[in-house]
Amino acid sequence: MTAATTVLLMTAAGTAVAAVPTTAERTAEPTTAASTAPDIEAMIARMSLDEKIGQMTWTHVYGSSADDTSMAASNQERYGVNTPGEVVEKYNLGGVLYFAWSGNTNNPRQVAGLSDGLQKRAMGADGNGIPLAVTIDQEGGPVARIGPPATVLPGNMALGATADKDLAQAQGTILGSEMRAMGINVDFAPVLDLNSNPDNPVIGIRSMGEDPALVSSLGVAQINGMQSQDVGAAAKHFPGHGDTSVDSHYGLPTVSYDRETLNKHLQPFKAAIDAGVDMVMTAHIIVQAIDPEMPGTLSHKVLTGLLRDELGFKGLVTTDALDMAAMAAEWPQEEIAVKAIQAGSDILLNSPDVDASFAGVRAAVGSGELSESRLDESVRRILEWKVKRGVFKQPLTDTASVDSRVGTAGNLATAKQISDRAVTLLRNQDRVLPLAPGTSVLMVGSGSGWPELVGPQLKDQGFAVTEDYENGSSPSNAYRARAVAAANTVDAVVFTSYNATSNAAQQQMVAELAATGKPVIVIATRNPYDISVFPGAAAVLNSYGTTNVNFHGVVRAIAGTVNPAGKLPVNIPAADGGGTLLPLGFGLSYDTATPAAVTFTDKPGRGQDSYAIPAAVGVNYVIDGKVIAAGTYRKPDGNVTVTAVPMKGYVFTEGAVTRWSHTFTTGRPTP
Repeated sequence: MTAATTVLLMTAAGTAVAAVPTTAERTAEPTTAASTAPDIEAMIARMSLDEKIGQMTWTHVYGSSADDTSMAASNQERYGVNTPGEVVEKYNLGGVLYFAWSGNTNNPRQVAGLSDGLQKRAMGADGNGIPLAVTIDQEGGPVARIGPPATVLPGNMALGATADKDLAQAQGTILGSEMRAMGINVDFAPVLDLNSNPDNPVIGIRSMGEDPALVSSLGVAQINGMQSQDVGAAAKHFPGHGDTSVDSHYGLPTVSYDRETLNKHLQPFKAAIDAGVDMVMTAHIIVQAIDPEMPGTLSHKVLTGLLRDELGFKGLVTTDALDMAAMAAEWPQEEIAVKAIQAGSDILLNSPDVDASFAGVRAAVGSGELSESRLDESVRRILEWKVKRGVFKQPLTDTASVDSRVGTAGNLATAKQISDRAVTLLRNQDRVLPLAPGTSVLMVGSGSGWPELVGPQLKDQGFAVTEDYENGSSPSNAYRARAVAAANTVDAVVFTSYNATSNAAQQQMVAELAATGKPVIVIATRNPYDISVFPGAAAVLNSYGTTNVNFHGVVRAIAGTVNPAGKLPVNIPAADGGGTLLPLGFGLSYDTATPAAVTFTDKPGRGQDSYAIPAAVGVNYVIDGKVIAAGTYRKPDGNVTVTAVPMKGYVFTEGAVTRWSHTFTTGRPTP
């Protein structure tokens, strides 16, 4: 089987999920001279102190190739050299981290070329150096550093709404296979945080939900899929970032819940550890139940006492990015590097001052604050991981096959299937959905909710769409007035909201549109809580993201092509804080109907010819555009075509027959 071949997995529901080549099928990747496992102990013995620190240092570089000088100013400012390759060589880096904003991820073939160029620099002219961990945050959903033609996935909370382990494993396999094709061997995913705080500003739809069992199940499935492609997965953010109200990119969060609550947040991490996850990423948060003084990233109680000793994790521990304000604004980099290693981290990720980080560790070893044998422990784990995942054996890509292995038809089909299964219908007053074919629709919304991606898809479903868009998250007075005027000329309004629980202008616009008397259909495009502030909306659906693939399922549900099946992976609190509006697991579906067959009686002669329209719940039978009541009708000659259409609020069962046609004969009886 070639790397481009598509196979199908069957889900528990009996649906086909596109899969990607297994590890054994990836035979086209070139190998180097280092075809046998290296002697790790001998390698460590030969290393200088700086080389050991370098192996523990994983950071980003600026540029699209190893020798790219187009971002030399940025490399000079941060590292004192000009090119990505020179950064790798200067510090003997153990790993690099790719971002779009640092010029690393223009297209799959370019990414593969960058990976190969950096690996060659790391291994040296003789090819006997240590290859790199090439890393990325490609979670799917809002955190994805590589876009099309790579597969765009609806994201983790959409996956949580499906509650389907097979789809979760397929998502992990897609991520792993596409990253590996581009020379990336670590994906800092999946997010295993329980999003139990609706006001969480940094996790939200990056989480698969707030149910520990659900997140554990889907998280393990993703990990298995990813690591089946020899891409290391990283469970993050330990010991749980889901109940914070501060974004650790901008400040240092503290969680004050008790140990019993913490244990719920730990459950997905324990499941991942038991399943053999390669890495765990730390959270820059203070967890008072374990260490009220130090954030997890710098806490020996958290990383060694809890993660290693209590939960039994033997793999690699990496910090979250050390340039985040939760770290960089609180301590100098020299101190951060030392404290992170003392706490139990193996990898210093994305320090904003690598020189200072090196200097701090050197000084700590020199003073005896850190022992060199402690560094050896981390370097040993890193090298063992590189052997385990084939980084020594196959550090380079097969650049000729990259384009055929990324964004395949099968992978794109799986992304759409997740979207179809994820769409969650939370309200459907008076069976306003699905909309009848040909309905005239006004498409508006918060600019942050990308309504301009929805309008064309509604047109593709046969609706007559009037579009009016405005940038920004808060609709202006003028925009709201235009939308209200336009609403009077259509049958229904579709509105994209974006975290409207904290946006009064969005709430006001939906209320004003509903006051026109036209049904307002809200697509909540980001966090799933917006229904609580839209009492006037006739229908509310959650898309869990703002990409074309997220809207794929929602638009098909509006049209009735898909029957909504997603279930809330979180609880929805009431807007006034007075309890739960909708519970975890809630989700509406349309009533289903199966058309009974139309029968035709065609006997010799004209007088005995007839057709019978059955009575079927939820079904209208149409001839020449007119609904025909149940009964038997005489038809002396000619053709009769009957089409079944669903009544308001119904959809047909999958595979239902909806059209019958017969041409009656006109001959006389045979003597």
